[in-house]
Amino acid sequence: MMEDRIRENLDRIRGRIAEAARRSGRAPDAVRLVAVTKKNPPERILPLIACGQLDLGENFPQELWKKVEALADRPVRWHLIGHLQTNKAKRTAAMVHLIHSVDSLRLLRLIDDLESPPAVLLQANCSAEEAKHGWAPEAMLAEAEAIASCARVPIVGLMTMAGYDTTNEEARPTFALLRELRDQMRSRTGLDLPELSMGMSGDFEAGIEEGATLVRVGSALFEGLDAP
Repeated sequence: MMEDRIRENLDRIRGRIAEAARRSGRAPDAVRLVAVTKKNPPERILPLIACGQLDLGENFPQELWKKVEALADRPVRWHLIGHLQTNKAKRTAAMVHLIHSVDSLRLLRLIDDLESPPAVLLQANCSAEEAKHGWAPEAMLAEAEAIASCARVPIVGLMTMAGYDTTNEEARPTFALLRELRDQMRSRTGLDLPELSMGMSGDFEAGIEEGATLVRVGSALFEGLDAP
């Protein structure tokens, strides 16, 4: 059954997260799984919620809006993990627990001006791929003072994505760079920045070993199922 397969996948991913956390010298609960539900309908999400997986992530604001409405009676903590256009920021911000993908000072300032801004992560392009959004590390450091001046929005950490289709070991330098950038940003801004969101289905174990506190796993949770 679909529900059984999703539960098995979730248990397996949780086990791998726990082992990677132990290898990094941390307790398993130091790393939070964000289940990425992109393109999966509510009936595939309900088994995750039933297993206590309440942190759910969406890439696209419009899809997020629909699922927030469809699952409004469930105790979900929604995360936006994909690019957020400024014209969708106000509506999206009201629905989410955390925005992982604040990728410019302009967007950060817009969220800072909202009446009740959600917590955010600053997206860094640590793989230096032109197709990816986010600050280049040196650009983020150059704007550290301006970032810190956005005092209303809770800036709780940094996020990055490794190169497309990378293995754990190929992704590791990207994740190590984000951790180093976080440490530099701490020094320049005085912000605590406790969260590091890095690692997806193919490389989350390296992300954890390099210090991730949040991993964004989607396809591995729905492995073995027909395409939605």
